[in-house]
Amino acid sequence: MKTFIRVVEVWVPSADGTLLEFGGGLYDHARGFGAISRHMVFGRGEGLPGRAWESGRPIMLKRLADSYFLRARAAAAEGLSCALALPQFHGSQLKSVLLIFCGDDDAHAGAIELWHNAPDRSPDMTLAEGHYGGAAEVFAFMSKHSSFRQGFGLPGLAWQSGLPVFMLDLGKGSRFLRADSAMRVGINRGLALPCSTAASASGHDSYVLAFLSALGTPIALRIETWLPDADYRHLLRDSGFCEAQGALGQGGLAERAERGEGALGQALVSGVPVISVAADAQPGPAGAAARAAKLRSLVALPLWRGDRVVAVVAWYF
Repeated sequence: MKTFIRVVEVWVPSADGTLLEFGGGLYDHARGFGAISRHMVFGRGEGLPGRAWESGRPIMLKRLADSYFLRARAAAAEGLSCALALPQFHGSQLKSVLLIFCGDDDAHAGAIELWHNAPDRSPDMTLAEGHYGGAAEVFAFMSKHSSFRQGFGLPGLAWQSGLPVFMLDLGKGSRFLRADSAMRVGINRGLALPCSTAASASGHDSYVLAFLSALGTPIALRIETWLPDADYRHLLRDSGFCEAQGALGQGGLAERAERGEGALGQALVSGVPVISVAADAQPGPAGAAARAAKLRSLVALPLWRGDRVVAVVAWYF
């Protein structure tokens, strides 16, 4: 089964803080793109990672060709057409930039949306940019003409809580306000993530990133959200879904991920995304899950709020 996300990269500041260096990547069949990426660095404002660093906010670039994206030719050769840069900040200090790449296959449904609120202009969160797979025109139209207050809809719930929000079935219940149009194109699950912004960025704008999975092309093969305990000694699974095993409930103490152990625990301690290309060799619940579902790789994404990591989101491929 193919996933909507095709490539993931992590870029981290150099020791002297003047450049962004390669910190890991998942490339699957895009090996040529990966070979080029591993030897690159980006200055502040340079390329997509550098632009996200400079702007202090997430950026979605819908067209890589004819843009400031420096690897456009290599991306086109691998069928990559859209990229999202998700910077993570501790105050004004950049911790990392996560790049997520999607393809241009019209047979793939699903969506990645970036929602934005500028409080000096509106109390609502509106669509800043979105990438939609094939046959999603109706849903894209609805999204462009939608807005959310805090606590309403998938973006509004993540905005209000400051935590990941996972919805297992978008067609049921009343919390997802675009359910009818989602059902028409087969979009059935949603994950919304509040985005980190630099403390020095102008204003108090808020951003939420929403991943919407379709039946045949999920965002990832397994998604989990993990929350730290009060002492930050371990992580407990809050929710998730696995394409092989179905819905994942809250994990018990026997399934906890220990602080500093494996990709999940390292992401909690460092506050930087961790990529594993051998997920089945991970210690604890992550490795057990990968072996049971025959999954190969893992991205552990920490989410910052203020000066603390408040959650870790895991994507398995």
